[in-house]
Amino acid sequence: MTLFIEFPSWISPEIIPGLPLRWYGLMYVVAFSVAYLMIRVQARKGEIAIDADQTLNLVLYCVVGLILGARLFSVLFYDGSFYYWTHPWMIFWPFRGGRFIGLPGMSYHGGLVGAIIGGWIYSRRYKLSFFSIADTVAYAAPLGYTFGRLGNFINGELFGRVSTKPWAMIFPDAPSFSTNYAWVRTIADQVGIRYQSGAMVNLPRHPSQLYEALFEGILLFLFLWFVIRPRRKQHPSGFGLVWYTAGYGFVRFFIEYFRAPDENLGYIIALGSNSDNIALFQSFFNFSLGQLFCLAMIVSAGIFAVFLKRREGVKHVSN
Repeated sequence: MTLFIEFPSWISPEIIPGLPLRWYGLMYVVAFSVAYLMIRVQARKGEIAIDADQTLNLVLYCVVGLILGARLFSVLFYDGSFYYWTHPWMIFWPFRGGRFIGLPGMSYHGGLVGAIIGGWIYSRRYKLSFFSIADTVAYAAPLGYTFGRLGNFINGELFGRVSTKPWAMIFPDAPSFSTNYAWVRTIADQVGIRYQSGAMVNLPRHPSQLYEALFEGILLFLFLWFVIRPRRKQHPSGFGLVWYTAGYGFVRFFIEYFRAPDENLGYIIALGSNSDNIALFQSFFNFSLGQLFCLAMIVSAGIFAVFLKRREGVKHVSN
């Protein structure tokens, strides 16, 4: 009896085999389209004064910033080699060996920084309040982000740590482990995987992409859209971005305990009693680079909230 789920064999990263059309790219198109629609909903309700053309331009500015930031953060912080430092022209080159492969490696945190910069440039060019723009995008972003994580799942990438939970899944492209290790044999026996001594086995893992789609996407969206957004006039402009940044950072920090760290980086800070095996959860005190970025998000949100409160206080005194 097997106690895990096989990754669905009918799921393929390519929409049409042999053509450079992938579900991951399509999910991004859907994500940006959903964000556009949610911004338009806010505009129609009179929450921000931008028309359809301005909304499209806003999304384009944020998308360009997101792609640039996500790619740069990925190659600078996550790549683990000096290849792109010596070949900077390859950072945005989507071909390898004559094949179109897109832009493998995109960092969420870099995308966030890039999108914020894109929104700031947009607000300066069109003479709109950056804080109002930031709130509007923050309320719309998580629902779109959900589709990006579904794209990661379809690609069979960014999978989680090894797990014996009944909903754990075997991802075809995940690294296999040698049964020469006792922990590998123990888990294989627990989930019902048959093996020969010394063989390499692919163990089930947390479908962390789906965790992220649910918690960082759908649930964060519901919280921001139905709890925080209706009170936007009661708080200084910019508090939507504060709640989004703090909420995402908090949720992602804990999901990182289920998600496998990058093999080339491992733990950036390892304070736990065990930190020798990044494929398994061993301690709450072992931190990945993603968790450090999440902590930076939470701290930044707190500092930004204090700034907004003081800024609002100065306005009232001046009036």
